[in-house]
Amino acid sequence: MNKNILKAAIAIVLVLLIAVIVKLSISSFTKSGEPKPLANLTVAVIPEESESLKTARTLFVEGNRAESIRALEEIAASAKGNRDGYESTIMLADIYYNDENFIKAKELYLTAIDEYPQFCDYADMQKRAASARMAILFSKIITPDSELYIVVPGDSLIRIAKRYSTTVDLIKKANGLKSDLIMPEMKLKVQKIPFSILIDKSQSVLTLLLGDEVIKTYIVSTGKNNSTPVGTFKIRDKLVRPVWYNHGVAVPADSSENVLGSRWMGLTTEESGYGIHGTIEPESIGYQCTDGCVRMINEEVNELYTIVPVGTSVTIVD
Repeated sequence: MNKNILKAAIAIVLVLLIAVIVKLSISSFTKSGEPKPLANLTVAVIPEESESLKTARTLFVEGNRAESIRALEEIAASAKGNRDGYESTIMLADIYYNDENFIKAKELYLTAIDEYPQFCDYADMQKRAASARMAILFSKIITPDSELYIVVPGDSLIRIAKRYSTTVDLIKKANGLKSDLIMPEMKLKVQKIPFSILIDKSQSVLTLLLGDEVIKTYIVSTGKNNSTPVGTFKIRDKLVRPVWYNHGVAVPADSSENVLGSRWMGLTTEESGYGIHGTIEPESIGYQCTDGCVRMINEEVNELYTIVPVGTSVTIVD
């Protein structure tokens, strides 16, 4: 009987452990559907893992988070240049990310890229670093490119956004505002350094820059037969759920035939009609297949639309 009870107890513990791991896996995805970095400490140990890393992993799984971080920091400091140093750096970065210490996480992801090129999965680390940068941008964390603004009587979000050359949407998102209503003495994080956009047609990549720092890259589609114009332009206008004018015929925003998708950002090109927009054909992203515009996945163009204001510099190169 005692053996049966013991077996039952072990079975219950295993079920609960699996449930916790599943919950962590589910929570590792953001609302945008992108994977959220999650410390790789709850999965099977890799065969070549050192005893010190196994110990740090075990401490984390057992709930000794502070001890695990201390152990990982010691490994990262003493094992610079080898795989243990690399693995411990990533583990620490993922832990800090999930603790919402995004600045520290970003620093460690960049350390993995800069100091461990022989081990680094460059694309994966860049994606994690971009995720941390976006999390910082969309939070109340004050950085050198932003400042804390105190609302004065007569202020409005439109007025503040215009003063700082930013967007109302970004101010609201960074400060968790659900409406445009603001009150005197309210403290708001606002961006004070302008964004810019670089589009490389040969790579089908749009890069969002803040000063000289790469914030995020997006895979896009550009014009067939090299029809996307080259040069430096500005965002002329912005539209939510744009109407598409196809040879003079207006195609409504909610039409399944409206190729512009969810957002439109027109460019100050010599010939009008060129812009950055969403799509109804996500499978086309990454190819040179448009009539000259830059096409993005709707979810991603929505994100970019939130960040960049009218007047943002857009450089397009071959």
